[in-house]
Amino acid sequence: MSRGIQNQRNQDSDKFDTWLIPFHLILFRSGYRWHYSAIDYFLGSVTLLNRIRNFNKMRRMYINGSTTGYRRTYCRHTRTPTNSISRTFSEVIYSRGHRYRQPNSEPGTSIASHGRRPVVPPTVQQPPVSQDLQVEDIDFNVYNNSKNHVTDEYHISETARDLVVRRGQTFDITIAFNKKYDPKKDDLKLVFLAGENPSPPKVRINTPPTCYVGIWQLQVETIQKADNKKVIFEYNHDQEIYILFNPWCKDDQVYQPDKQLLDEYILNETGKIYTGNRKQINGQKWNFGQFEENILDCAMCLLDRNKLAWTVRGDPVKVARKLSAITNSQDDKGVLVGNWSGSYHGGKSPLDWVGSVAILNEYFKTKQPVRFGQCWVFSGVLTTLCRALGIPARSVTNFASAHDCDGSISIDSFWSESGEPIEELNSDSVWNFHVWNDVWMARPDLPSGYGGWQAIDATPQEASDGVYCCGPASLEAIKRGEVNMPYDTPFIFAEVNADRVNWELNEVDETHNVGVERRSVGMRISTKLPKGRSGCIEHFCYDIQREDVTGMYKYEEGSNEERAAVLQANQNSSKKGLYDEGKKSDVEFELVDKETVPFGNDFEILLKIKNKSKEERTISGCISTSSIHYTGVPANKIKTVELNAENVPAKSEKVISVKVTFNEYLPQLVEQCHMKMSCMCRVLETKHTYVHQDTFRLLKPDILIKAPATGKIGQLIKANVSFTNPLPCTLTYCTLTVEGPGLQEPSVLKQSIVESKQTFMTTIEFLPRKVGVKELVVAFNSRELAMVEGSCEITVSA
Repeated sequence: MSRGIQNQRNQDSDKFDTWLIPFHLILFRSGYRWHYSAIDYFLGSVTLLNRIRNFNKMRRMYINGSTTGYRRTYCRHTRTPTNSISRTFSEVIYSRGHRYRQPNSEPGTSIASHGRRPVVPPTVQQPPVSQDLQVEDIDFNVYNNSKNHVTDEYHISETARDLVVRRGQTFDITIAFNKKYDPKKDDLKLVFLAGENPSPPKVRINTPPTCYVGIWQLQVETIQKADNKKVIFEYNHDQEIYILFNPWCKDDQVYQPDKQLLDEYILNETGKIYTGNRKQINGQKWNFGQFEENILDCAMCLLDRNKLAWTVRGDPVKVARKLSAITNSQDDKGVLVGNWSGSYHGGKSPLDWVGSVAILNEYFKTKQPVRFGQCWVFSGVLTTLCRALGIPARSVTNFASAHDCDGSISIDSFWSESGEPIEELNSDSVWNFHVWNDVWMARPDLPSGYGGWQAIDATPQEASDGVYCCGPASLEAIKRGEVNMPYDTPFIFAEVNADRVNWELNEVDETHNVGVERRSVGMRISTKLPKGRSGCIEHFCYDIQREDVTGMYKYEEGSNEERAAVLQANQNSSKKGLYDEGKKSDVEFELVDKETVPFGNDFEILLKIKNKSKEERTISGCISTSSIHYTGVPANKIKTVELNAENVPAKSEKVISVKVTFNEYLPQLVEQCHMKMSCMCRVLETKHTYVHQDTFRLLKPDILIKAPATGKIGQLIKANVSFTNPLPCTLTYCTLTVEGPGLQEPSVLKQSIVESKQTFMTTIEFLPRKVGVKELVVAFNSRELAMVEGSCEITVSA
């Protein structure tokens, strides 16, 4: 029977009567068809088979002649003739999805099915065709099921290639048989029901909310009774069933009751990843594209290739931890190769990516790690994988993010007496920003109250249990300083709430504490607001879509609760006991923070000195500025000014200014234009030492995109892209990266040079492919100026 005819008959199958018998299946009589309903975890003759594609194996359940037991066997999954690996079964031959087996035949006897009829060797009596109940076709009702399961946006569902459903929720399939069912001769191991009105056969399958997440295959067995023997026909459907986590199901571990949050953290294909620094936050548009072609297949492929045991594939805690490992390539040839060197020969600069789709498509095609990524790229890809599998996820940025290498839960900086940092001792660092992920799930492995948002991190920083992965760590445990909770809670606690301790090393290698900074780590932790929620504009961030989630990670800075959390975490650190905070001085220093510096302008460093004593004070030390990587790692020195015996009269103030010109800093800049000011001063009379560092980022222009607010599928849309070069130099090696789910496949377009102060303009043309509110993301990069970005929304109709 053709699929078209089957679909036509489905329209006449709305009403029927049923009764229930054991085996958790309901059978409806309907002429030459049967209707099944309410199967419980795939028992009976309709059996879902878990197909492990990469190893070419498939687990199947064989229901034997009794109604109370079954035998389990393992066999190769193939569409070509093969031998059974069990001596209890005869030789098995596949043909057009059918297998015909005679369980009680002698060893070596085989019966093959060619087309719809069994074909046997001459020595074996062929059963009359009219007595053989066989499955002719199965319809997965992809359109209706995907609508009901909120999976209709997946490319797999749009093309009806396979069925994508969420666990813990029923779905219907339609089965066509070749003849009427005869209970005296045919055994389906089902509950038999009779209906007055014949209707096409439907099976309503209910997967449990703990079902393994993966790709399954459907097998239907029909059993013939004749001459005290049983003949079993097995139908293996070509289409597969993708079973995902279900945050809409109350009994699923990832259940999220807020529909608005589901719209954002499961269904939204675009978002923002925040970069920059705490004083200048930039919302970078990112195309997650979790419903695009190959993305779900790639997620399933990653779970298979990295041998995640099927016994834990129903546990989102274990799945999320594995995803944090396989997003990087450090241990297991995962998706992305990390590179912070600034040299990207043989790959693509992390700054050039504006979405996950191109990365995952390349990995799925080559099965080789994609070059290269940094933290925001790892986070963007991990968000895509989690959302594709049904785990609510968001990218989260921590500004002034600590990297504690020794488990001390403090960030230790060492300085020489001359005021220079001792880099070989400074293994700890503070990143200008670091991006990881939050995933939503219950934590039955932890005490009550620790469910909800959990932090995971795919950036390969430190090994956890011998693997470069991180989390999931409960945000509630992080906030309370309960660092004994799994997984990797001490490391993430230090990232958001470590104290920064400065140490001075003297000539005889003795160290003493010269200052503790309690408020310099874990600031303005940011993520994108869910759709429909209003935000506010801050002086450090003009993005109204930004949501500050710092309060989820830590108590208010300086509060009793926050200090108690730090104390508790310290008691479980590698260096128990609080550090000496040093003595207060009668001279106060302030290295004035730089809020914003437009790229191309000169700037000044200001040091304010206030002498509160009744005597003159003499100051020595140095002020310096340098370029740094966003990870806090020093890059190039730009300028250093020595302070030699600067006199500050009693009860007076003094300001020291250091000017830095564009021509001085341009040759020393590295990617993203992050810079650091450092100051170390000593009061000669009291021996008091002051140390302080401040980071800032040069302000770049935004791209302006002018495009129609609406469009139609298949109709050409033109978008004009422009920005003005703010630098007093020419931009070279220019490219424009463009992508948008449902609008534009990821592409990189080479552009001509852009002269100083010139306005760059170009036009992009594309054909929309999907209905809905879609977002076009554009990024301009050059050797001199990178990460100039912009986006616009377009509402597409049919």
